[in-house]
Amino acid sequence: MKKRKNWLLFGLGGGLYTVLELCWRGRSHWSMFFLGGGCFLALGRIGRLRVPKPVQPLLGSVAITAGELATGLLLNRSYRVWDYRQTPYNFLGQICLPFSLLWIPVSLMGISLYGWLDKKL
Repeated sequence: MKKRKNWLLFGLGGGLYTVLELCWRGRSHWSMFFLGGGCFLALGRIGRLRVPKPVQPLLGSVAITAGELATGLLLNRSYRVWDYRQTPYNFLGQICLPFSLLWIPVSLMGISLYGWLDKKL
């Protein structure tokens, strides 16, 4: 049962991330579904950590940024999925400070949503 719930949460996270990207950029890539699903599961684990609540979204931002960097280095070498090379404070054009900061409120919402869904399922 737990595996089924994890797959469901993974799929919901992947779907939500893809929808967010479609709304933000008007396009997405298949890899974003998997990145989003993995990040959502990571946010769920971060939400269970015994750390102060204000620290959790910061950890979430670090996790999402790390996932974005790993995905970028594996699948975005041609910069066809995304390209942060012109964005200030970028690293190899794969991650950048402005988006890392954006992941803080996104993480807060994701941690809350995951906790709510985890209880409902």
